Amino acid sequence: MTLDQSNPKRESGDDRRLAIAAAARAIIVEKGLEGLRTRDIAQRVGINIATLHYHVPSKEALVALVAESIRRDFHAQAMQHPREGKSALERLHLEFDDFRETVRDMPELIIVLTELGERARRDSAIAAIVTPLHQFWRNQFTDIYRFGIADGSFRPDLDPEAAALITTGALSDCWRQSNLTRSDRLEQILLELDRAFRKF
Repeated sequence: MTLDQSNPKRESGDDRRLAIAAAARAIIVEKGLEGLRTRDIAQRVGINIATLHYHVPSKEALVALVAESIRRDFHAQAMQHPREGKSALERLHLEFDDFRETVRDMPELIIVLTELGERARRDSAIAAIVTPLHQFWRNQFTDIYRFGIADGSFRPDLDPEAAALITTGALSDCWRQSNLTRSDRLEQILLELDRAFRKF
């Protein structure tokens, strides 16, 4: 029985795409990107393969949908902690708080992003989808560090792009570590990053 047959209220296209993205993400967490199969997604969503292919006609379209769902989740998270009117240092701390929250409450996002990142290293089509996510994240830190030079939070000789690359690189490496050590190491890394670029 399909979802359409069991529910008299017809789903919108957006609702259906959200359900597909959620199912795909769950399968990636369970089986990795290599274990992602369209028939498994269709079964979880309660649709047939033809309907699934209507919404995501290719593997690249499916990955793009997953990436967009992750971007929306991160955007929603950021909107809960407004940056307007904050100093650069306060904005940096909010980014760190969001990262802590992701590690603690949404570890599946990290797993999915890590899987996509690994595939992107050897698949240019996937890289074209995933790279903008990482670039957007780096750009957020670049903007914070650039703003911090102007408001006196950070060293005037700081290279914002290099500092952003150092920050995202450290955080990305931290979340790949063992669950047993991630929390302690994360706090140590955040403390060092907090001190590294300040104007003393």
